[in-house]
Order: sequence, then structure tokens, then C-alpha cells
Amino acid sequence: MASDVYFVGIDVSKKWLDVASTRGGDPVRFPNTPRDAARSSSTPEPRPASSSRPPAGTSGRWWPSWPPWVCRSWSSTPRQVRDYARATGRLAKTDRIDAAILARFGEAVRPEVRPIPDEQSVQLEELLARRRQVLQMHVAERNWVYTARSDRVRRSIVGVIERLEAELRSIDEDLGDLIRLEPGVAGEAESAQERAGHRRPDGVDADRPLPELGRASRRQIAALVGVAPINRDSGVMRGRRTTAGGRPHVRSMLYMATLSATRHNPRVRAHYKALLAAGKAKKVALVACMRKLLVILNAMLRDGKTWRQTADTP
Repeated sequence: MASDVYFVGIDVSKKWLDVASTRGGDPVRFPNTPRDAARSSSTPEPRPASSSRPPAGTSGRWWPSWPPWVCRSWSSTPRQVRDYARATGRLAKTDRIDAAILARFGEAVRPEVRPIPDEQSVQLEELLARRRQVLQMHVAERNWVYTARSDRVRRSIVGVIERLEAELRSIDEDLGDLIRLEPGVAGEAESAQERAGHRRPDGVDADRPLPELGRASRRQIAALVGVAPINRDSGVMRGRRTTAGGRPHVRSMLYMATLSATRHNPRVRAHYKALLAAGKAKKVALVACMRKLLVILNAMLRDGKTWRQTADTP
């Protein structure tokens, strides 16, 4: 590593950005606004956030306004960074300490870097997140309508359900417009919908939280989602393999897709029945089918093939 390369850690909160680097010196705090985030890190003293402009959250809206040297981010998780802090004896936790820990973590671990998404990609991510939120509210209201005894309460719930359904339709239209405008995403979304056997404006939903799909190996993609069995061995003891970690949203979508596939997809159904016949518990067999389906999708995206063109799982 060249001597002029150093690592910068940025702890993001609603009002502040705490910045530290491995070059030394005390962490510096900036107001979390696009205008102030783009200032040079040589600013000596922090200033209060502008009252005429609400501070940005952690969604990344201020990324396009950052200076050119902020061009990449690490593909790590908060748990990894916190475990590193504990391993090095740093138990205290403040925003400035976290910024320094982030910088030291980058220098010591050298995690894989990835480009920061552009503004259009950020809008797409936020819209997908909002769609999931509205869907959760819709499911909750549909569950409550069956328990309501009062006609007044039932009418209220039905009204909310209708408004949520209208909002879902509006979000789907906006998603379709964004997907068509973003280069490369429209083709991926159409291909994903073809592989899934249906067409929805949010067909890219499963791909966005898992951009590594089609680019990682079968073992890497299973670990990223959290469906890879983890060894629990010590000495002569062989512990029970379990899954852990991963991305919960992707895993929940994969679970529902696999549940349907074990009933209607011949390849996945045959694999599921073979595992049950071998004495595997139903949940264990289902997780194994999740991993199989994920590996198949990964190979399909990697090779640019449809489901029928794809051979047995590599």
C-alpha cells in the first residue's frame, strides 16, 4: 500500500458527521447537510446545522454532493466494526470514537470497497424501502379487519386498506418509471421478472438489496444472504451446523419464494422431498432448498440464462 494512502472513518447521525482518519489528529464534526458535507476536512470548528435546511438522515441523499475523494464505501457491517472495537479493547462508544474505530478498521481489515450509488439509485432504494413499509401496514390492517367487532372500526380499517392499496399502486408506477430511466436496471428487472414467471413494476426489488447476485461465487452468495451452514467444531467435538447473519430482507423474500417452489417447481420440489426422505427436519430441508434456489439464480444471472436454459446447480 502506497505511503500516501490513508483511511477515513465517518460516523453518520441525523445532525452530525464525525470524521476521523488514520493520519492522526482529533475527529472533526460537520453538520450533516449537503452543503457542509462537501467542505474541506480542514474546517477547524463545527457549526450548527442550518435552520432553513433540515439535516439529511443516513439515507445517502448527500452522497452526490461529497467531494471527489469520497468515491467508495466499505462492504462491511456495524457488527463487524463493533467486534473489531471490542477485540482491540475499545469498549466505550461515542460518535467520535466510532469514527476513529471505522478508520482503524479499514486500515487493519481492508474490506472490499464498492462505489457509492448515484442519486437515481438512492431514490430507487428509498422507494423500494417505502413500498415494503406500506406492504407491512397493509398486512397489519388486513389482519385487524377480521378481529374488529364494531362497524365503525371495521369501516375505518377498510378505508385505511383502500388508501394503502392506492399508495401501493402509485409507488409501483413510480418504480416502473425509475427502473426504465436507470441504465442497466431495466434489462435486469425484465430478466428477473422473466425468470420469476411474472411481471411486476418492483421486479428489481430482490436484486437491489443483493447487488452481488451473479457476481459472487455460490459459497459467497449463500453467506451474504445467511443460508450457508456454519461449522461449530472444537477438538473432537462436531457441533450442529446452523445458519446465521446475512440480510434479513433478502432472506425473507427467498423464504417465501422457496416455500412456493417446494410445491410447484419440479426441481426444487424433488430436492425438498429427497431431503425429507433422508430424515432431515422440514425447516432444515427448506433452508437447504433456499440455498439451492439462490445458487441457481446466481448462476443464471452470471451466465445470462433463463430457468429452462440453466443446467443442474453447479
